[in-house]
Amino acid sequence: MARIRKDDLVKVVAGDHKGTTGKVVAVVPSKNVALVEGIGIGRRHVKPSQLNPRGGKKDIHVGVSLHKLALVVDEKSTTTSRIGYKKTETGKMRVARQLKNKEIK
Repeated sequence: MARIRKDDLVKVVAGDHKGTTGKVVAVVPSKNVALVEGIGIGRRHVKPSQLNPRGGKKDIHVGVSLHKLALVVDEKSTTTSRIGYKKTETGKMRVARQLKNKEIK
């Protein structure tokens, strides 16, 4: 189970886009990547076809590895935290470890 979910605000902590924040569009657990808004845009060259007779280039989303992302707990100061789980009556609840187990939605 991925600790980062869709619609979470994350910060890139390693790589070329280090320090940038964005919203998670989708998570692909089988590939261990997340698609983040505005980060990881790539180009795919498309061959000419009947639908697209000229061919050309198409922008695609390239996934960012989950180990390069940290969950943003405070949006104003963009502080990040590792994520753990706490058992409650309704099930498991995500908690922020750096904020003394503060519950996350």
